[in-house]
Amino acid sequence: MSRIGKEPIEIPQGVEIEIQENRIQIKGPKGTLSQEIHPSLTVTVTEGSIAVTRPSDTPLHRSLHGLTRTLLANMVEGVTKTFQKQLEITGVGYRAEQQDNAVVFQLGYSHPIVFRPPEGITITIEKGTRLSISGIDKQMVGQVAAKIRSFRPPDPYKAKGIKYEGEYIRRKAGKAAI
Repeated sequence: MSRIGKEPIEIPQGVEIEIQENRIQIKGPKGTLSQEIHPSLTVTVTEGSIAVTRPSDTPLHRSLHGLTRTLLANMVEGVTKTFQKQLEITGVGYRAEQQDNAVVFQLGYSHPIVFRPPEGITITIEKGTRLSISGIDKQMVGQVAAKIRSFRPPDPYKAKGIKYEGEYIRRKAGKAAI
């Protein structure tokens, strides 16, 4: 049995769960999330918890068991509190600024990069070089952070670019003069 899959998910106060065939919808104080699950897995809601069970021990069912449980746990956590990713911009002249509902990046290219976050994602900018991405969908927050980081990933020579907060950049030595 999957160690992750067999753990029940505790349901906090104010969270409602609705199951319709293969779709689960979770409503909470921060918003609503829905997820399609594999038809062979069974999701049961008891008083105060959600349990995911699998029909057999085949590799497919074993892999889906833990995945489904983790997706549902992230949904329950997301509708009660938001997920957040921090990004740092380093480099001379590199910055970001908010314009209407878009973020404009100056990253050393000949043109500014305009990024409009998807619905449900909020981006706040501190001092022009620190970004905070938050939302209730964990996958969407991570995807937006990865997209923004891809505009100018940190280079290994001077570590200029956009990196996650606390990310270690392995530095390389430049050319050695003899």
